[in-house]
Amino acid sequence: MRFGIGLSVQHLPADSQAQRFAEHVEQVRLAHAVGFTSVWASQHYLAQPFTYFQPIPTLARMASEAPGMALGTGCLLLPLHHPLDVAEQLATLDVISGGRFIFGVGLGYRDEENLALGQDPRQRVGRFVEALELIERLWSGEPVRHEGRHFQARDVRVSMVPLQRPRPPIWIAANSDAGVKRAARLADAWLMNPHTTLPTLERQLALFRETRAAVGRPPAREIPLIKEGYVADDAATARAEARAVLEPKYRAYRAWQQDKALPAGETFTLDFDELARDRFVLGDPARVREEIARYAERLGVTTMIFRLQWPGMDQARVLRSIRLLGEKVLPHVGPG
Repeated sequence: MRFGIGLSVQHLPADSQAQRFAEHVEQVRLAHAVGFTSVWASQHYLAQPFTYFQPIPTLARMASEAPGMALGTGCLLLPLHHPLDVAEQLATLDVISGGRFIFGVGLGYRDEENLALGQDPRQRVGRFVEALELIERLWSGEPVRHEGRHFQARDVRVSMVPLQRPRPPIWIAANSDAGVKRAARLADAWLMNPHTTLPTLERQLALFRETRAAVGRPPAREIPLIKEGYVADDAATARAEARAVLEPKYRAYRAWQQDKALPAGETFTLDFDELARDRFVLGDPARVREEIARYAERLGVTTMIFRLQWPGMDQARVLRSIRLLGEKVLPHVGPG
């Protein structure tokens, strides 16, 4: 199994944002030093009550701190963008990374973002599928003619193609069963989200594999999973310190109606221990090793991307988690 670091990119408005970004640079340097193999940044707009560093400039800055590490969007909200812009921006990022970019892409679930950017939320699935197809064609470097419902291209040739040929890996993030099926048809991998419990992920991974086989696609080579993770020297400290910042974060998710985008039976309206069970990876190194082994056994996870910071968490605790994961956990679960 390989470890990735998912940067928080969300912070409290009262914080110094310049300092917070500098802290992300320090986090990536340490993650690189202790054996993490990828760095990830996600996307939202209108992220009140938090600030939000956007993923493309964030990852471009991190590339110089992460030699040999993959850079991934985890995930870019494709229906909010024009595919030509995305194709050229991400091709540039692939070149900057030395051909180590992973295109983590998702549908999004917040009507507010779509409406603010002039998009009809009801059309996001159609925009997503059409944009993804068009980006893949544009990345060939050949002239593209496309007359679609949402986008048109008349002999358009991009001025920058990815370093990876024929293209960077595409990992689709999805919550619903319909989204998982879409990922099976269109992507190289399903990027499993951090919000769904293990039993549901297990059921949906079976659905992903069944759908993939039904459309004649080979088994996915990568099984990536994003996880909220926190490690301290003892389990009680890990739980208490994580709870102080994770509870407010998940209250914000409820306000954003994130849990309404999850499969039936999943909810965030739980006390912390119930919320954490089968969802978060928290504890001392021994406990975290056990949890990782459980996900590896039941899902076959190849890359676990840890989100180790939430709004309001101080840097010393984030660095401690990174160091403990790299030094006390990763050697026991097998780095890639």
